[in-house]
Amino acid sequence: MESQNREDHRIASTAIIHKDGRFLITKRSPHKKAFPDKWTVPGGGLETNDYTTTPKTTADHWYFAVESSLRREIREEVGLEVGKVDYLLDMAFIRPDGMPVIVLSYYCPYASGEVELDADAVEYAWVTHEEARSYDLIDGILAEIEMVDRLLKGEDPRTVTFNIA
Repeated sequence: MESQNREDHRIASTAIIHKDGRFLITKRSPHKKAFPDKWTVPGGGLETNDYTTTPKTTADHWYFAVESSLRREIREEVGLEVGKVDYLLDMAFIRPDGMPVIVLSYYCPYASGEVELDADAVEYAWVTHEEARSYDLIDGILAEIEMVDRLLKGEDPRTVTFNIA
């Protein structure tokens, strides 16, 4: 049987926001399609309005569309502004409703604001990498936080392993 390739994906981005050796995590609301009631980091889906409602960067393209979307999601979900956004890694999964999702994970320093949660999250915490271990995090988030923790300490993040069930 020949497999069918699909090119339609949801593109999402996440941010591991760090401040004074701590990382912001949020608990997803029970109504979320994927990973309800799990702890994660802020982020969300790229929407076409994130770029089509702004001037093109060149005659034909919009640059920084994902970063702009991520900054919007951070403002909407937790009410914060962040500094320089740096790429960490990417991953893919299939949502329970069958939608393929590509997630681009970034890390960035807290810049300003007080945490104010929207309806997508029900709790938040600023935690160290070690404290994060005691939360029911979405698979892989703890490893991503550890990677950023190592990067910020000047250590090699490539030695972090992801648990494979």
